[in-house]
Amino acid sequence: MSVQAHAVADDHAHDHGHHHKETFVTKYIFSQDHKMISKQYLITGLIMGIIGIAMSLLFRMQLAWPGQSFPIFEALLGKWAPGGVMDADIYLALVTIHGTIMVFFVLTAGLSGTFSNLLIPLQIGARDMASGFLNMLSYWMFFTSSVIMVISLFVEAGPAAAGWTIYPPLSALPMAQPGSGMGMTLWLVSMAIFIASSLLGSLNYIVTVINLRTKGMSMTRLPLTIWAFFVTAIIGVISFPVLLSAALLLLMDRSFGTSFFLSDIFIQGEVLHYQGGSPVLYEHLFWFLGHPEVYIVILPAMGIVSEVMSVNARKPIFGYRAMIASILAIAFLSTIVWGHHMFISGMNPFLGSVFTFTTLLIAIPSAVKAFNWITTLWKGNLQLNPGMLFSIGMVSTFITGGLTGIVLGDSTLDINVHDTYFVVAHFHLVMGISALYGLFAGVYHWFPKMFQGRMMSKNLGYIHFWITAVGSYGVFFPMHFVGMAGVPRRYYENTAFPMFDELVDVQVLMTVFAIITAGAQLIFLYNFIRSMFYGERGPQNPWNATTLEWTAPQEHIHGNWPGEIPEVHRWCYDYSKTYDNGEYILKGQDFVPQHIPLQEGEEELQH
Repeated sequence: MSVQAHAVADDHAHDHGHHHKETFVTKYIFSQDHKMISKQYLITGLIMGIIGIAMSLLFRMQLAWPGQSFPIFEALLGKWAPGGVMDADIYLALVTIHGTIMVFFVLTAGLSGTFSNLLIPLQIGARDMASGFLNMLSYWMFFTSSVIMVISLFVEAGPAAAGWTIYPPLSALPMAQPGSGMGMTLWLVSMAIFIASSLLGSLNYIVTVINLRTKGMSMTRLPLTIWAFFVTAIIGVISFPVLLSAALLLLMDRSFGTSFFLSDIFIQGEVLHYQGGSPVLYEHLFWFLGHPEVYIVILPAMGIVSEVMSVNARKPIFGYRAMIASILAIAFLSTIVWGHHMFISGMNPFLGSVFTFTTLLIAIPSAVKAFNWITTLWKGNLQLNPGMLFSIGMVSTFITGGLTGIVLGDSTLDINVHDTYFVVAHFHLVMGISALYGLFAGVYHWFPKMFQGRMMSKNLGYIHFWITAVGSYGVFFPMHFVGMAGVPRRYYENTAFPMFDELVDVQVLMTVFAIITAGAQLIFLYNFIRSMFYGERGPQNPWNATTLEWTAPQEHIHGNWPGEIPEVHRWCYDYSKTYDNGEYILKGQDFVPQHIPLQEGEEELQH
């Protein structure tokens, strides 16, 4: 970025200070400040997360004790649980909305929205996002779509019920089942608004990273967090419009009599007039977003883990350029692997072998990242605070969840376990739990930056981590074996199949772990809310990190830095750097912040 443009940005920031006093509405509600918008995203994401986790507990109880009466079912589900026994229709609706909320509203918006907004301007040395107004618009569209999704739960015929992938014909025929009516229409409208929000946010992030870096901040001096957010935004811009087209075509099929995804449908012996469409076309459109989507979810978590791990190991990240290359490789490959979700949809076996090849190929950059994280930890001076523990936990779940992906990515091996609990176990570990760990690591690490220097309680963080780590493996590890035994996903009870009777005990075990793990999240929420108001204030740079966000003052000001923006003279991983004689570059401290010029006799690392 040119110096001249920076001078304009600086003047702009200084002018703001003199003109208008912020009211409550402009500061907390319709704010255009990236720091406030990041908090709005986080808190909205956490609220949606509570709803999503509560739903999972309801259907897990139904799986563990099928057909049993629970007063809580009647209290929460009303007419959908007469006498406290869960109705089959609402079971599928709960699974559908749980998946939608967790994938899109918590892990996409909650993770990318929070940390891209908080960190991009602060870590690249910018006054704010390229467009504060677009940023605000992006959040409020996300908020609107969240509200519509929640409203759909209270529709007379029930919320959308076709699985979170909403395959036709269940989603394309309003008369197919109760969950195909108004609830499904609201689902599609909510997702269309969500996609618009995501695109506005992504374009903003891309432009900000390309145009607004401070003097000296070359692309190879960027923290890996920024690389991850930048590439995530690019994947989003490429793939989200495809899902928008699928949602719009579905709305046309539902409301305007077209036949994009419908053909030869019989209902109670009566032939419907739909002719010539193909539900497999919908699968292609959905998964062309759906697979890049899982990387949109996991890449920000990977960036956060790289940063938090390097800071807390007091070592430079191992293989910085390889880490960037693997992010770029993942982004490219993520767009050519979608067919592995469709191996049993009747595709040409040769095409299956092509998708198997590209799917196994994407394991390579993922493995590069895993090895580099482990090597970063090796012989490090590890500071095992809650953020670091969640980062290490993320590497664990990413590896264990990723290994089962090799089975599912093989078109032959997939036949046995497709649409069983094996698939559910795989993607919850590799995408769900890993991304949540990244979210938690980020919250513990950057909480002081978000909330004016206040720190979260370390001891409560430890309790939260250990219960969550043991509990989430307790839920998803046994699930692999249930899947290998052949139990299909999305069935609200398996009592019709005597061969699954002995697996009910495993379902009970998983449900007990799920309830305990959900309870541990209440500890996190208590810690989060209490620390927001009463947490003890730490120093300006509590983790002794090198990146620019810790040079900004603790109290949030418009434009981030009073006076000049710091200039960058080095990359962001100068931890434990010494002269040849073993002395630290800066006397008495084992890190050199990015804005410190090269010292006499110091060489810049050729990373």
